[in-house]
Amino acid sequence: MTSAATRPVHHDVLVIGGGNAGLSIAGRLHRYGVEDVAVIEPRSAHRYQPLFSHVAGGRARAREAVRYQGDVTPRGVAWIQDAVATVEPEESVVVLRSGARVGYSHLIVASGIQKDFDRIPGLAAAMETPAVSSHYELETIRKTSHLLKGLRAGTVVFTQPAGPAACAGASQKPMYLACDYWRAQGVLQDIRVVMVVPDPTVFGIPMIDEELDRKIDEYGIELRTSSQLVEVDGERQEVVIRRDGRLEGSGTDERLHYDVLNVVPPQSAPDWLKATTLSAPEDEGGFVEVDPYTLRHRRYKNVWSLGDSAGTLNSKSGGAIREQAKVLAGNLLDVRAGRPLARIYSGYSVAPFTVSRDTVVFAEFDDEYEQKPTIPFWKGLARERRLTWLFDRHILPWVYWNLILQGRA
Repeated sequence: MTSAATRPVHHDVLVIGGGNAGLSIAGRLHRYGVEDVAVIEPRSAHRYQPLFSHVAGGRARAREAVRYQGDVTPRGVAWIQDAVATVEPEESVVVLRSGARVGYSHLIVASGIQKDFDRIPGLAAAMETPAVSSHYELETIRKTSHLLKGLRAGTVVFTQPAGPAACAGASQKPMYLACDYWRAQGVLQDIRVVMVVPDPTVFGIPMIDEELDRKIDEYGIELRTSSQLVEVDGERQEVVIRRDGRLEGSGTDERLHYDVLNVVPPQSAPDWLKATTLSAPEDEGGFVEVDPYTLRHRRYKNVWSLGDSAGTLNSKSGGAIREQAKVLAGNLLDVRAGRPLARIYSGYSVAPFTVSRDTVVFAEFDDEYEQKPTIPFWKGLARERRLTWLFDRHILPWVYWNLILQGRA
C-alpha cells in the first residue's frame, strides 16, 4: 500500500506520448471539458514526420518539420517532460525514468513506434557510413537529401519494411521525388533505381497500384516485390535482398552493390511497452492490446490507445489518428458518464504518395484495403494530381500545427 509520503501525483487523464496522437487526443479531451489532462513526453522538439519525405526529396527544409514541444502542447494540458520506465496497470500508475510515479484515472498510450535498425545485420553500423541514410529520422533526413541530390550515376536502393510501420508508403516518396529531380537534371538514365517492397504489389489496392506502376515505368525503377532487406555490408556497399522469405527465414537472396542506400527499418512498439502487460502476449510487435474498434484495452478498462502504438487492424498513419481521436474521446467520455460505448473506428487510413515534385497519388482506404474516399463515391483523388500535392505539402502542415494538435480537426 502506498504511504502518504510516496503517494504518486494523480491526473484524471494521463497521456503517454506527445506526438500527433498524444497531443490531438489531449487537446480534444480538454476541449470537451476534461480539465485535468497531462502528457508525458521527454523530447523538447515536436516533429511533423509527413514533411520528412519532402525534406529528403529537396522540397522542404528540415526546420519546417520541427517546433518546440511547449509551443504545440494544447493550452490547459500539463506537459511532464520525462520518459516512461514502465506502467503498472493493476495500480493505475506510470513509473517514470526519473523515479517519479504518476497515477491516473484513465491512461491513453500514444507512445508511437520505434525504429529497429539492429534487426537487420549490419544496418546500424552502415548508418554511420557516408552512403547510407534514412529519411525516417530527423537526424538523417538532411543526409538523405544531400545523397540523393548529389548522385549523378550509379545504383540507389530504397527499402520498405515488412510488418507494422509508420506510414509505410512514405518509404517510396523520396524515390519518386529524386527520380523527377534526376530526370530534370538529365542524369536519370545513368542511375539504376531499385525499390524493395514486402508485398506482392507496390501497394495493394488495384487503382493505387495502377497509378504507382505507371510512375515506376516512367522513371525506369526496378521494383522488387515480396522482398525484404536482410543484410547490409557498409564497407563493401552491398545489400542482400531476400525474396519470398522472412528476415530470419529461407528465400531467394540477391546481392546488390549500392552507391546510395536509403533504408526504412523494421519497426515495433517501444521496448518499455513490450515489457509491460499492456501488450498481447502473442503480438510480436508489442503493441497495446485494444479493441480495434473502440480503442479501449481488452483487459484494463481504464486504459486506451491510439496511433502507431495501438494494436489496431489499420495501416498505421498520421491520417488514421484524426478519426481515432474522435472515437476514443467520445468513448472515454461515455465511460466517465456511465454510458455504453457508442463510437466505432472504421479502420480509415491514408497514404499520400508524392510521385513527382508537384503531384501526389492520394490513397484512402480501410483496414481491409478497400478504398474509403473522404468525398463519398468519388475515388478521383487517388489519381495523380497537383491539387493533392498542394494539400499534402502546404495545407495539411498548417492544419496540423494549428488545428490537429489542439484537438480541433
